[in-house]
Amino acid sequence: MRICVFCGANNGHDELYVRTARALGETLSRRKIDVVYGGGRIGLMGQVADAALAAGGRVIGVIPQRLDEREIAHAGLTELHVVESMHERKALMAHLSDAFLALPGGFGTLEEFCEAVTWTQLGIHDKPCGLLNVGGYFDPLIEMFDRCVATGFVAPVTREIVRAASEVDAIVDALIAPLAVPGRPLLSEEQI
Repeated sequence: MRICVFCGANNGHDELYVRTARALGETLSRRKIDVVYGGGRIGLMGQVADAALAAGGRVIGVIPQRLDEREIAHAGLTELHVVESMHERKALMAHLSDAFLALPGGFGTLEEFCEAVTWTQLGIHDKPCGLLNVGGYFDPLIEMFDRCVATGFVAPVTREIVRAASEVDAIVDALIAPLAVPGRPLLSEEQI
């Protein structure tokens, strides 16, 4: 099992973000789940990777050549893939992963996560997507997803693609649970 982790190249202002990122890395390692992530050694990305590696886990990084210097590629990973573009990065991360999880981060984190959700919605893959809602960080985004349902832009069954929890073990459990009933299509055209 591999979980792709999207998160910030910064640590944020609250030490809770760092503690939770490290707890996630340790938990995934303990549960024998590989980490796939953006390949940087700075910010929450580096915290997740370092904690997973220190606990004996496998960590696979994917970083575009252009960001190699800016995000300072992590030299101690189990695997590091240097690709040409952000499109290649996201495609390879998706290919390597069984689920997607977002921790606090900025525009890149939000964009990558929403793309993974969209790919599930469209049936491009059937991989679960989750938010680790550290300190309520994702409350406004979760409210926005609910507003999309309330205003008729997202079907209720489609909204269920996004799982959320504030505790590490709870979100990992949610991501390893089946997404769709086996033998049934993920979504009908009316639900997209």
